[in-house]
Amino acid sequence: MFASRSLFSYMPSHKHQQPLRNAFERVLNASLLRGRVAGISYRLGGLGKVRVTRRDVELDPERRLAQPLRIGFASDFHAGPTTHPAVFDDLLAAIRAEAPDVMLLGGDYVCFDAENVAALADFFAGARAPLGTYAVIGNHDTWNGRGIIEEALRAGGVEVLVNRSVALPTPFRDVSVCGIDDPWTGNPSAAATFAGAGAVRIYLTHSPDGLYRLERQRFDVAFAGHTHGGQIALPDGAPLFRPSGPSSREFCYGRYDQPENGPLIVSRGVGCSGIPLRLNADPELLICTLR
Repeated sequence: MFASRSLFSYMPSHKHQQPLRNAFERVLNASLLRGRVAGISYRLGGLGKVRVTRRDVELDPERRLAQPLRIGFASDFHAGPTTHPAVFDDLLAAIRAEAPDVMLLGGDYVCFDAENVAALADFFAGARAPLGTYAVIGNHDTWNGRGIIEEALRAGGVEVLVNRSVALPTPFRDVSVCGIDDPWTGNPSAAATFAGAGAVRIYLTHSPDGLYRLERQRFDVAFAGHTHGGQIALPDGAPLFRPSGPSSREFCYGRYDQPENGPLIVSRGVGCSGIPLRLNADPELLICTLR
């Protein structure tokens, strides 16, 4: 099922290989001088500049909203030695300028160590949206200690969705955010994720491979990260590296309309994994208007 690995899915996901992964990450952490290389890269523009991408999704007539819903989405923060914390400040400034109604976070909050999530404390607290901020968990979070990360998210006022849905407040009570556990390293259950969901369903999954965990459930729009848009791409945005996983390889960045469902929108994410460098794949805040 996993045809190849990208720059940022550099180690296997099998639990029995966790000691090997940990050893590899210790070596990589030391080679990055515990974040100093990322600081240099940020100052030289090597981590890219936070960009806002706008997309519109029009619902079927029978589920049309009384007023537009502005959704913010950011993913793949990778707090730790590969991502300078100033990137999170830049992202937060963009969120405040855009002022979305609801904010969604797509997982992979850390690299190497769950304790690195502390670098995101101010971001979590500052990224609260009027209708709530909701998060799912990614593979790096599961590998490195998801309990600590989930606790940090909740401490910052973020609601963590693990195989469950939540209805948005009035006037969007018919809209549910449905968050599934990481498709490969978690314990995903589409039946639990969509249980009790409203007529309009926002599917939140760390990776595009959440499509393979749907179990014929329906959604109106889906958001995913994980791919980084390649992190290193050609000038036209074509990724040089694609992550493992069938949908992640096929749907690496952009909007992909799905048969019998709404579109899947895949973000480039925010931080770096593997090395502190983004090329032609700038950090992204996605603003999607649902009508």
